[in-house]
Amino acid sequence: MNKEMFGVFGDEDEFARFRSPDEFDRVVGGDEVTVGIRDPGLTVPGRSATHTADGDACVVWGEVFPPDDRDVNAACWLLERYSDVGADAFADLNGSYLAVVDVDGEAVVATDPIRSWECFYTDGPGTRVFGTDAAAVGRTIRSPRVHEESVLEFLHIGVVLGEKTCFERLRRLPMDSALRTDEVERLSRFVYEPREFDYVGELARRLERAIERRAQYPGEKGLLLSAGYDSRLLLSQIPGLDDSYTVGSSDAQEVSGAQRLSDQYGTTHSAFTPDDRYLHADERKVRYSQGIKESLHIHHAGYDDQIDANTMCHGLLCDTIFRGHFTEQASVEVCGKRVPFGKLDPDPEPVDVLLDKFGYRTEASRDLSRYTSTDLDPETFVRNAVRSEFESHRGRFDAVQNGLDCCGIGNQPSMPFHTHLSDNYFEAFLATDAELLDWHLQTPPEHRTTETFLRACERLDPDILRIRPPDRPHDSFLLNEVEGFIRRTVPFVRAFESAWPDRAAIFDQYDLDRRLFPDAEYVHDLPVRHKLRINDISGWLAQCSESARDIDELLQDPVPKPA
Repeated sequence: MNKEMFGVFGDEDEFARFRSPDEFDRVVGGDEVTVGIRDPGLTVPGRSATHTADGDACVVWGEVFPPDDRDVNAACWLLERYSDVGADAFADLNGSYLAVVDVDGEAVVATDPIRSWECFYTDGPGTRVFGTDAAAVGRTIRSPRVHEESVLEFLHIGVVLGEKTCFERLRRLPMDSALRTDEVERLSRFVYEPREFDYVGELARRLERAIERRAQYPGEKGLLLSAGYDSRLLLSQIPGLDDSYTVGSSDAQEVSGAQRLSDQYGTTHSAFTPDDRYLHADERKVRYSQGIKESLHIHHAGYDDQIDANTMCHGLLCDTIFRGHFTEQASVEVCGKRVPFGKLDPDPEPVDVLLDKFGYRTEASRDLSRYTSTDLDPETFVRNAVRSEFESHRGRFDAVQNGLDCCGIGNQPSMPFHTHLSDNYFEAFLATDAELLDWHLQTPPEHRTTETFLRACERLDPDILRIRPPDRPHDSFLLNEVEGFIRRTVPFVRAFESAWPDRAAIFDQYDLDRRLFPDAEYVHDLPVRHKLRINDISGWLAQCSESARDIDELLQDPVPKPA
């Protein structure tokens, strides 16, 4: 990867057993830990930083701001603060980051509150190794063994849940936690504590400050723009945006809407035709999946050579942090279709909700199970896995709806999108701002809605809804749902288009069965999304271990050809 953090609980000699210091821009060592980082943003405010003093050391990696937007080295600030208050110092840090502190013989590695960066770790002979690149950490394991349950989770729901990875001895830090020499410590920065306050006004003020923090990154500024709500906020508020980009055909509703928004705010717009580059996951794109999430979510990766930007903005997780993506709406069934009506379900079944949000499909999963070597019933397996993960977050939420958001945020499927962007650009990750996360945790779920978010956006720009999303022509949530239902069910009425290109059509058009699975024709009948997952996980394992290279080690032909 272009940017990386890699470290050991040990000295520089121990570090050199696993990696050459020449691979990194800086190698920083304290009494207990040695860390190497590679990041062109080391001299850019708001980005990675290092500091050492009297044998103590600190590294912050990613997008990171000290409190009160102080113009200081974030690593220097954190080292001093940790010396005063210990692990409570992490509660004052802001951004999307990993932080390493080595003070007075005590070493700790901490995630940001929502684990927007994964920290992978493993325990070799006498040494704990950690880092941001799962493949790099995985390759330090002698004779790695594939963790079959994790592979099954990935294939069936597209996510490896919790702390697991696809290797038995490769783990990752949980959400809101810290790694120490011989333990993992759960922190308490991400805990739901709902209260009453001015939800709209406070969100508007916090959005304005969060955007301002991220408005000064260098070079040409780009924005990944949809026709929906989230990215248009950045389009309207970040000064000096040069270009906006959308993946879609020139005649698609999504592209047309994004073009009109770009015209409204005077920004150049480019649309990328959804060809094989949209779906095909080569070795580099698969690397960003980390073996735990689908590379499919990196919609723009195939078009990097057409993007002329140094800084990239996006609206990832805005729907989750501000608009309750994982919470469950009450609904009625009409003609076999669910129609939500804008109120929270008073008694949601968390496993059902999360499986639906993760995109689990029972029949497709049963088809896939024919190709696996296990006799597990897929429905029972995935339900037990999701229930266990939901229950693991119990201490962080007070009600099921908050638990849905908490579990969804901790296992967000789309994070490879962020991993790729941050590795190739100066990435502005608005939704991880500490003030906005606090707003999320303090706002009751019935107020974390699209309506609240849009009213806050209008405080910043009264004209922000002049051009409506193509599938939401009305102010009323209920009216939008009713019109969408009518368009889907009434003959000769054009339905709202999906925001995403037709994956199955692209897969067939560019003969990806032959290109991805020339020697495994038995998987050709599986749904496209499952075939893409197979390509992801087999490709990722191949980057980590010579013994896990062939797809036949993951799957088997249910009807083998006679010898």
